[in-house]
Amino acid sequence: MCGANLEANIQKRRNPRLIIRVYNIPDTLTNENAENIITTQNPSLNLQSGDILPKYIFATKKKTRNLVTEVLPQTCRQIVQTKLKVQWTICKVDDYISVTRCFKCSGYNHRHRDCNCKEACPLCAGNHRMQECTTPSSHYRCANCMKFNSCNKDRRTKESQSVLDHNCPSLQAKIEKHRQNTNY
Repeated sequence: MCGANLEANIQKRRNPRLIIRVYNIPDTLTNENAENIITTQNPSLNLQSGDILPKYIFATKKKTRNLVTEVLPQTCRQIVQTKLKVQWTICKVDDYISVTRCFKCSGYNHRHRDCNCKEACPLCAGNHRMQECTTPSSHYRCANCMKFNSCNKDRRTKESQSVLDHNCPSLQAKIEKHRQNTNY
């Protein structure tokens, strides 16, 4: 009936993103000039215009600045194996994977302003804010792992950690899915 109007496509994988950890770089490094600076200061990499697409710069609490860039797969392999020169500094480069987590329900793939779920503490999965949590660390529970276990009776995962734990099985599954959808 609607077969003539439908078209099947294979999902296009995203380009890799890299984080360039920049220490003590002046504010003269911007999104507009970052590609030119990296390309000209690293001639041994033979980078061309368009190989690096600066996305954004953010500062950490320790006052270091980080540059997140999107690169082509061949450029990713080339850059990760070396360090970059950026305005008189040798910078470390790592794979950048960002998993979106809601601050209201602690669920993945949406933000709190778009959330329709009940509030869940990221530490104990209770119906309160993290600031109000009095649960000891020995009783932490991951709301995402609990949801997974309630839907998968035959394949259970550990849920005795907080959502904020970097070793959380749910978080690790999201990171792995992100890597599978990236064109390395």
